[in-house]
Amino acid sequence: MTTKARLLLVVTFMLLGLTAATIINISLNFRDYSINSAIEKSQMAANIVKDGLTAHMVNGIMDKREYFLNKIETSNNVKSLWIARGEGVVKQYGKGLYTENVRDAIDKEVLLSGNSIKKITENADSTILRVTIPYKATAPIGDTNCLTCHNVQKGDTLGIVSMEFDISDMRNSGMMTILKIFGINLLFIVVVLFLINRYVSPYMKLFSNLQDGIKKAYSGDFTHNFETKVGGDAKDVVEQMNSLFSKMQETFGDIKYNLATFIPQGCVSSADPLHEAKTIINELSDIYKFKKTIELDASKDEVYRRIIDILKLKYHVGHFAFYETNNITSERKLIFSTEDKNICFEKTNKDATNCRAYRTNSVTISTEFPNLCQACINENINYVCIPFNINHDISLTVSMTSENIDEVHMMKKNIASIKHYLEAAKPVIESQILMEKLRDTSLRDGMTGLYNRRFLEETIDKIMSQANRNKIGYTIMMIDVDFFKMVNDTYGHDVGDKVIVALSKVLKENIRSADLAIRYGGEEFVVILNNPTDEGAMMVATKIHSEFAALSFDVGHSEKLKKTMSIGMAKFPTDGDTIWKCIKYADTALYVAKSTGRNKIVEFKAEMFQGEDF
Repeated sequence: MTTKARLLLVVTFMLLGLTAATIINISLNFRDYSINSAIEKSQMAANIVKDGLTAHMVNGIMDKREYFLNKIETSNNVKSLWIARGEGVVKQYGKGLYTENVRDAIDKEVLLSGNSIKKITENADSTILRVTIPYKATAPIGDTNCLTCHNVQKGDTLGIVSMEFDISDMRNSGMMTILKIFGINLLFIVVVLFLINRYVSPYMKLFSNLQDGIKKAYSGDFTHNFETKVGGDAKDVVEQMNSLFSKMQETFGDIKYNLATFIPQGCVSSADPLHEAKTIINELSDIYKFKKTIELDASKDEVYRRIIDILKLKYHVGHFAFYETNNITSERKLIFSTEDKNICFEKTNKDATNCRAYRTNSVTISTEFPNLCQACINENINYVCIPFNINHDISLTVSMTSENIDEVHMMKKNIASIKHYLEAAKPVIESQILMEKLRDTSLRDGMTGLYNRRFLEETIDKIMSQANRNKIGYTIMMIDVDFFKMVNDTYGHDVGDKVIVALSKVLKENIRSADLAIRYGGEEFVVILNNPTDEGAMMVATKIHSEFAALSFDVGHSEKLKKTMSIGMAKFPTDGDTIWKCIKYADTALYVAKSTGRNKIVEFKAEMFQGEDF
C-alpha cells in the first residue's frame, strides 16, 4: 500500500470515527431529551389529575370524575391513564369505579413505597413511557386540607396516578435527524478526501521520488534526478537534493572502483557500497599501519612475528602453522606453529613440492575435495593453506586448521585479507633478505665461502652467552698450512688459492652444521666444534689433517704438489674462561706444532703459554 493510500485511509477512519462519536452523542442526548420531556408532561398531567380530583371532592361531584379522567387521557399524547385508591381511602370510601383498581405490580409498589416509578418499553414499532406517581395526603395548603376529608396521616399515599405515553414520534424524529447528520458528515468526508487527494498527491509523489533516489543512493547510484510540480520550499528541497546528488556522484560514485586499485573488488562482500567502502578503507588503514611498523623492524624474523600476531589477534586463528620455503632447494622450514606436532608428513619439510599449496601456488581448501592434499597427516582435519611467493628465492605458506567446519568458512572469507598483509610485507621481507645476503657476504670470505674474522668478532659474544646458558663446551682448532708462503713464491698465487679452497672444502665436509669454520686470515683457519667429547674433537682434527695431506695439486709440467698442515687445539672452558682466550691458547698450541716440526696436531697445555693472562 502506498503512503498516499495509507494517508487517505487514516484520514477516512478518523473522520468516520468522529462522525460515529457525534452520532452516538446526539442519539444519546436526543433520547434523554425525549424521555425527560415525556416525564415532564407526565408530571403536569399528574398534577392536573390531582388538582381535578381534589376539586371534585371539594365540590362534592366525585361521581362525575370519570368524564374528567377520560378527557385527560385523550390529550397530551397520553395513551392510557388510570388511578387507583390507597388502602386507607378504600376503607373509608370503598373501591371506587371499576377502572380505579390496581392493575400491576408497579401500582402496588408505588402504593406501598410512595415513590414514583418510570419504565420505558421499546420494540421495533414503538416506544412507551410508563409513569406511576403517588397521590399523598398533605397538610393545609391554602383552602385544601386532605386530612379533613380522609382518615389518614400526613404523607400517607391516598392513591396513585398511572400513565402511558407513546413517544415513538420523538424516536422517529430523532432517527431522521441522525440520518441527516450522518449524510452531512459523509458529504464532508468525501469533500475532505477529495481536497487531500488533490493537494497532498504532489507531495506524495515528491516523497516517493525521494524514496526512489535514496534507494539508488543506498546502492551507490547517485544519478537519480528529483522532480516535483510543487512550488515553494518543496521546489527548493528538490533543487538542493539534485545538487547534492550531483556532487556525491562526482566525488563518491566511483570510490569503490578507485579503492579496488588497492584491494580488488569482491574481497569485501556487502550489498551496501558505503559500508563496503568503509570496510575497505579501514582495511587499508590497518595494512598501512602494519607496513609502517614492519618497515622499522630490524630483521626478517621480526616481520614474521608481526604476521603471526596478525593471524592471532586480527583473524583469531586458533590453529595454524607458518612456513618459509627455499625455492632453490625446495626445503621448507617451520617458522611458527600453534601445535606440538606437524600437520604434514616430515618429507614435506625436506621437499616442499609434496605440499599441494606450494606446488600449485594456489590456495588449498580441504572442503573442496576429499583428502585434497596428500601431504596432510590427518585426513579428518579441515585446513586452508595459503601460499605466497616473496621472490625467486623464498616463499611463505600459512596453513590454518580446524575441526569446526564453520571456522573453515570464516578462514575462507579471510583469505584475500590475509594475502593483503602478506603483499604489504613482501617488499619489506625482500629488503630484509637482501640485507641478510649483503651482511652474510660481508661476513664471509669471498674465495672459500667460509665465515671471516669479522663474523667471529661479531658473534663471539652470542657464542659465549649460549655456552654459559646451556652449560656447553667448545673445542677451538687453529689450523695453518705448512710452508704456505713457499707455495705462493714458487708456484704463484693461483696455486696458493687452490690450496686454500681445497682446505676449506675439507673443513666443510668434516664438521657438523652446529660447528663453525672460519678463515681467520691468509692460510690460517679457526674451527669451533660445538660441545664435542675430547675423543670426538681429536677424531675430527685427525680426519681434517689426514684428508688434507692426501690431496695433491697440479702445479704444471705434470708436477704434483702435496701439502701438510699444523693444528693447535684448546678447550673451553677447560683451558680458558672465554672463547677469545681459548683461541689464543689454540694459537699457542699451533705455534708449538710449527716450531717442533710442523705437520702435527698439538693440544694446549698450560705450561705452553708464557705471556700474560688477559
